[in-house]
Amino acid sequence: MSGIIAICNVLVCTDAIAETPPVNQALSRLKLPAGLKIERFSDLSKWGSPRMLALDRQGRLLVTLPDQGRVIRLNQQAEVELIAQGLNAPHGIALLNEDLLIAEQNGIVKLPKQGDRWGLPQPFIRNLPDGGHSFKTVKVSPDGFIYVNVSSSCNVCVESDPLRATLLRFSADGRPAGALLTMGRHAQGAIWATGLRNTQGFAWHPDTGELFATNNGADNRSSSKNGAANDDLPPEHFNLITPGKQYGWPYCWADINHPAQMFQDPNFTGETDICKQVQAPALTLPAHSTPIGLTFLQHSRLPESMRQDAIVALHGSWNRQQASGYALQRVEFRNHQPVNSVLFIKGWLQGNRAWGRPVDVIIGADGWLYISDDLTGWIYRVRSE
Repeated sequence: MSGIIAICNVLVCTDAIAETPPVNQALSRLKLPAGLKIERFSDLSKWGSPRMLALDRQGRLLVTLPDQGRVIRLNQQAEVELIAQGLNAPHGIALLNEDLLIAEQNGIVKLPKQGDRWGLPQPFIRNLPDGGHSFKTVKVSPDGFIYVNVSSSCNVCVESDPLRATLLRFSADGRPAGALLTMGRHAQGAIWATGLRNTQGFAWHPDTGELFATNNGADNRSSSKNGAANDDLPPEHFNLITPGKQYGWPYCWADINHPAQMFQDPNFTGETDICKQVQAPALTLPAHSTPIGLTFLQHSRLPESMRQDAIVALHGSWNRQQASGYALQRVEFRNHQPVNSVLFIKGWLQGNRAWGRPVDVIIGADGWLYISDDLTGWIYRVRSE
């Protein structure tokens, strides 16, 4: 098996890896800041395509594999333990106290803690819209609320379901806890923010507690009525999420010449001046680069000069003449606010062909940066040389 010795049983599979030349050749294509190196921590390709990452209480890495309906756990020796299977495209994953939450396409299931593992999935938050952009991410905020994205059903449209293109908030017991408070007969809703076409990545700033999120903009847009699609429109958004705000989709995107202002789609206009009423992004990222995973570096062992910043995984474009993304972007923060973004790791894209697609990023218990890649099936680790 090309220098890989696999020792497997029903629940645990250990790869004793003597790295083969193709792995080294692939990694050598990746360009990192001076003083850092990247290595393959684990090859999960025989288990599925890894997407979202989390840590358990002992610092072991939890990984979702939506294409195979699985969730696995990796220890520091990269030994694989199967946690759950038979799930409906499990994507987001988070700890709620000692229990495990997993986001399926149509809701959230809870796995109760049982010893060092978890029991069978139990329905927890039900009847979320599925279809369209159906992957969901679930995270628990520092103050104990549960946040879930529900993405749009389409590229550009007016949704009939108000839960579409939103970020939702629930209490720890699964009750809706949205931004709009209600009284009397009106049931509390779950909507926290709207106008978010596809927000699969979000995280709270470690110092301020503010919620930041990535968002994927619409495809095949033009700056003129009935004009040709422009590869550079719309820019992707990096948002500071404020409860109750509308973030532009489907009518508006950030003006590429004035990012603090919103531009009205000339081919899907909505009401007059609607774009003056929506929230502009905190920062823009390259168009169609598909930002997903987001993590802050404050508690990492990466260079001190980076530790006030964040890393975003750019999963990569599918509809540009010149592909974009397939990289990690470093979002630079000053006074706790994003001010700029620069490439952090590039090289998964060679010419106009990609050999890897980063999805999520997380700081491990060892302080290093871990990256999931759903094209190679690998988990990478970035650390000091």
